[in-house]
Amino acid sequence: MHHRTTWTPVQPPPSPTADTTRLTAELAVVASGARRRAVRDGDRQTDTAHLLHSLVESDPEVREMFDGGPQLARVLGYLVQRSIGYGLRWQGTREDSGAFPALPEPGAGTWSPSAAAALDRAVRSAALRGEPRAGGLDLLAALVADPRCRAVEVLERAGADAARVALRAAGRLAEARRAG
Repeated sequence: MHHRTTWTPVQPPPSPTADTTRLTAELAVVASGARRRAVRDGDRQTDTAHLLHSLVESDPEVREMFDGGPQLARVLGYLVQRSIGYGLRWQGTREDSGAFPALPEPGAGTWSPSAAAALDRAVRSAALRGEPRAGGLDLLAALVADPRCRAVEVLERAGADAARVALRAAGRLAEARRAG
């Protein structure tokens, strides 16, 4: 009989490629939750699926970007399955879709290159709107902008149209910019 030994990686402080000081308080909680989830799941890095999971659980405005309760339930179902089977093939691997440049990290970093790039894009998106900090919709739009990241893979497997989610998020952010 095989006994599984639980391994919990030690995560270093956030890398400079993922500056969490430029996130709203709510989004900083999301980032922290994603890091805790990665440690609990035994993953070496926090990836885009961890960020998506924490974001969907924490942000009601992000949940509104999906096509109702059944689709949202499927997305959350896939995210929950990550630690019990679906995402096990990702365990111990580094997420780097290569779609967006990420600064190289010395050694094992806290964020996967794709997650660091998404956080950076979210911060830059907020800055372009004149906001000092990125919010949940900024991060959602940044996640779905990378069609080869794990977050988009989860969305697609759950039947959510990532492009449609991106359009909704962009529309809501544009409304906020016009209102502000």
